[in-house]
Amino acid sequence: MDRRVVVTGIGMVTPLGVGKDRFREALWRGETGIREITAFPTDSFGSHLGAEVHDFQPRDFISLKNLRKMDRLSVLTTASARMALDDAGIAVTDGNRDRIGIVMGTAFGNTELKVQSARILFTEGPGMVNPIHVPNTVMNASAGHASIELGFRGVNTTVNHQAVSAETAIAYAAMEIRRGTADVILAGGVEILSPFFYEALDRFRALSPVDGGVEGARPFDLARNGLVMGEGCGMVCLEAAEFAREHGASPYAEVTGWGLASSPSPLTGWSADPRGFLLALGKAMRMAGAMPADIDLIQAAANGGFALDALEAAAYEKVFGWGCDMKPLITSLKGATGEIFASGGIRAAALALSVREGVVPPTVGLTTPMCSLPFVLGEARRLPVKKALLSGISFGGTYACLIFEETK
Repeated sequence: MDRRVVVTGIGMVTPLGVGKDRFREALWRGETGIREITAFPTDSFGSHLGAEVHDFQPRDFISLKNLRKMDRLSVLTTASARMALDDAGIAVTDGNRDRIGIVMGTAFGNTELKVQSARILFTEGPGMVNPIHVPNTVMNASAGHASIELGFRGVNTTVNHQAVSAETAIAYAAMEIRRGTADVILAGGVEILSPFFYEALDRFRALSPVDGGVEGARPFDLARNGLVMGEGCGMVCLEAAEFAREHGASPYAEVTGWGLASSPSPLTGWSADPRGFLLALGKAMRMAGAMPADIDLIQAAANGGFALDALEAAAYEKVFGWGCDMKPLITSLKGATGEIFASGGIRAAALALSVREGVVPPTVGLTTPMCSLPFVLGEARRLPVKKALLSGISFGGTYACLIFEETK
């Protein structure tokens, strides 16, 4: 089969707010969720900022019975999944539950729970490890909990594909719908801040300020000096277009193309050669039947790191070679949300909102561009967005790109 795939629902728990409406308002206004970390002490680290989730009440979305069994990753996922289904206007019933599924992306999973369980295991013995916690240490725990709480029985998968886990999850979900194995799939990504992972990034010298200067997230900025870590979950509800029509959904956008590729790169670094990313981008555009001149907007992967931002900017210059109309415009969310390593779900939701509403959010933290590309600075821009690119670039030389289009 070759069915069209549309985005009909959005659900999110982010540093910019909980739910589509709060997120959108903060995004359009150019707000940031980055501030001093409060969840754990950072006195021993070289960095102190993070983008944490605040003002989130899990009981608003999850039954107490199931909530007691969940880890934090699963709570964020399940709440976002419920919001996405509600936004799409889908009620799970005996008649459709077998055709509704979930595909989640996470780069690192619940690192904090794994560290805690390992500490107890080796200091107090296996008998002291809480058996309720053990199932939550596996990567697919959050997708499993979401399906139990919401009652669907379709495809249930978790993609662990480094920093492009969520983009790959969305592509995988779109493939399943296109070939007819499901009618509805919730897809996205989730990640949490934890002291263990924060310390690991600090020791790897990934966090701002890498070499001094003012700590902060500055995608594509000349003064960028490393990433700021964030957390959160973003989900899109993908449906077959005919199924969406049947229940009266109003799609945000259509997913028309995707492409995956790789290139030789250090395991914890980015390649200086853009050819792998260009390969993924080319695959996505060919599937969508799009030419460079057709793309109106790029939701970039840039996070304020030296190598990633340089790689991405070089690739765009090569493909688009901006003319007098200066399009596509380029924006990055990571100055506002930090680097959530499975950020593709949140960024896909933001891109779907831009396609439907014709608003392009600014790149928070970008004041002095590193090169003369058409970045969106300062304020949100009004722009009809007919075709848009979601870029995913990971350390280790892994790439995933998707094309979103206005629905016809």
